[in-house]
Amino acid sequence: MLSSPAWLTLEVKYPDRATAFYEAFLELDVRSETPEEAVLAAGDTEIRLRAPGTVPRGGLHTHYALTIPEREYDDWYDRLGERFDLVEHTFGDARSLYFYDPQGNCVELGERAVDGDGVTGLFELVLEVEDLSSAVEFYTTLGFEIVDDGREDGRVRLSTGEFDLELWSPRLGIADARGGVHVDFGVVAADPKSTAREVADDALAVTSVDEGVRIRDRDGHYLTLVSE
Repeated sequence: MLSSPAWLTLEVKYPDRATAFYEAFLELDVRSETPEEAVLAAGDTEIRLRAPGTVPRGGLHTHYALTIPEREYDDWYDRLGERFDLVEHTFGDARSLYFYDPQGNCVELGERAVDGDGVTGLFELVLEVEDLSSAVEFYTTLGFEIVDDGREDGRVRLSTGEFDLELWSPRLGIADARGGVHVDFGVVAADPKSTAREVADDALAVTSVDEGVRIRDRDGHYLTLVSE
């Protein structure tokens, strides 16, 4: 059983400059910082900003979505609109705004009825995949459930209930976003080892690491399952 996201890693040329951006515009707190990697807090999820040089690498041109309280949405829109060309979309009764960071990642802020202030978590991540049906089978075997099958449009949305994963064929989406390549992310699992065994024959690699069990899917994305 899978639940919440543990981290998302973005590849950046200069972690100190990227950290300054995320502190200034998203008001994320820094948990740790080295010349090679900075770790920031988005609620209980870590946003890791990693310089090239290690494997797994961080994701490139990654589209991901962060939660903000609905009462703050207009303030976020007004403040970010002074600096960025924002794109806005509505999903049911919920609004989302989109803008780009200096590395070309498409950042989405989505309003939700949540407690707390500022960014409260990560609720969506988009991966680019070569074969959509094969990737859907891989991630449903892991425990994600299909919640929106737009296969004819080149995209399928899956969910753990707490975290949504969109799989895209190479394409441009909302706000000209693209799915991330070689993304490194973590998800909480009730039993990481037994869950990883379900896809061991289809994965490029399954490896035990300090944080849990790391799976490399057929598209080169790294998903680490971590214990609750």
